[in-house]
Amino acid sequence: MHITWSTFFIQLAAFLILFLLLKRYAFGPLLGIMEQRKELIQGQLDNAENSRNQAAQHLEEQKQALQQARKEAYDIIEQAKATSSKQADDIIVTAKTEASRLKDDAVKDIESEKNKAIAALRGEVGGMSVKIASKIIEKQIDEKSQEQLVNQYLKEVGSK
Repeated sequence: MHITWSTFFIQLAAFLILFLLLKRYAFGPLLGIMEQRKELIQGQLDNAENSRNQAAQHLEEQKQALQQARKEAYDIIEQAKATSSKQADDIIVTAKTEASRLKDDAVKDIESEKNKAIAALRGEVGGMSVKIASKIIEKQIDEKSQEQLVNQYLKEVGSK
């Protein structure tokens, strides 16, 4: 193996020139593009992390809003139950009051009709008593005839 020093130095010089040219015109821009790509990817990762955090926060807010809506719905249902129960109680009290009033009115009407019937009966009995007395005075009859006359008038009263 024999080394030719002149070829070796020419190849070394060519390699260094090529390396410097590549470094200046190829590696520099290539590394710059790779650095931009790295920054772009890092920015996208940061945006993705922010989006994930915002989504988690939004999800938590939605859960809280849903819980609040459920609580409000439960409160509305409870309030409606209480209101309907109160209205039912009011209706029952009103119905009992009205029934009591109607019963009292009916009792008063019955009492009034009873009093009218008693007054009418007293008037008729009084009138008949006067008639009987006048007939008795007119006839001056014996006791047996008087008893028959009273029984006859009592039958007349019973038939009316």
